[in-house]
Amino acid sequence: MKTDSLPSVDARRKFLGKLGLAAATCAGAAVGGALGVFAPAAARAAASGSFPTKDYDWTKHRWAFGVDATKCIGCLRCVEACKTENSVPGNPHQFRTWVERHVYLEGESHARVDSHHDAKNIAASGAPDRYRFDNRYEGAKVDKAFFVPKLCNQCEHPACVQVCPVGATYQTKDGVVLIDEKHCIGCRYCVQACPYGVRYFNEEKGVPDKCNWCYHRITKGLQPACVDACPVGARVFGNSLDRQSPISLFIRNNRVTVLRPESGNSPRVFYVGIDREVN
Repeated sequence: MKTDSLPSVDARRKFLGKLGLAAATCAGAAVGGALGVFAPAAARAAASGSFPTKDYDWTKHRWAFGVDATKCIGCLRCVEACKTENSVPGNPHQFRTWVERHVYLEGESHARVDSHHDAKNIAASGAPDRYRFDNRYEGAKVDKAFFVPKLCNQCEHPACVQVCPVGATYQTKDGVVLIDEKHCIGCRYCVQACPYGVRYFNEEKGVPDKCNWCYHRITKGLQPACVDACPVGARVFGNSLDRQSPISLFIRNNRVTVLRPESGNSPRVFYVGIDREVN
């Protein structure tokens, strides 16, 4: 770990001060919970009725995401679109969304899994900011294979929100989990708490980052960049409060599943066409 990536002494002092304030608040409160509920970001979120755009009412939306693994072709246009839209570092090791390739060879009971940041795939791409899957299984006896797009699950009960000591990670009224970079102290507790490994640490900014379903787009009536970029409709998005929205129809008309349901996080990304082994 680089020394300059650690929280500064001043930041740590502020952090400790906020811990003391939160502890005092907890002691006098009749109800409580995660320390983050008393922090600035969460307080602002609760008080605002039209965040983040003037005409957006987040009480009338409950966003959800669908992934159809039977359609995904592993083109990785979603990864490229996400990086461009959200200014994610161009290197193959930091990303808000990714795609895994699951391959079952004849005679094997477990899948072989790789993604765009696998060393062989990086070599096959020809450049660190281009993404593709190599042809390692060409000529092999493949019993079954499929691609699995992954991203932040925007859980109903997000572990990352519970562990944030300063409330920099918080959940909005429409269900999306956001990060307030101004209040984040870079402790990385949220990175460790996420059971899905969807967060990375941005060394340049000194804060963690993750997919937020392109919140700046969806609150203006647009689709997430990855959904727009998918050429086969493998990614589905919409307001689950609207029974006729694409995501409501996707959930209602398919036998969907979520990743790691035993974690208790209650993910809001619903999958079709994956095995139980996918987690």
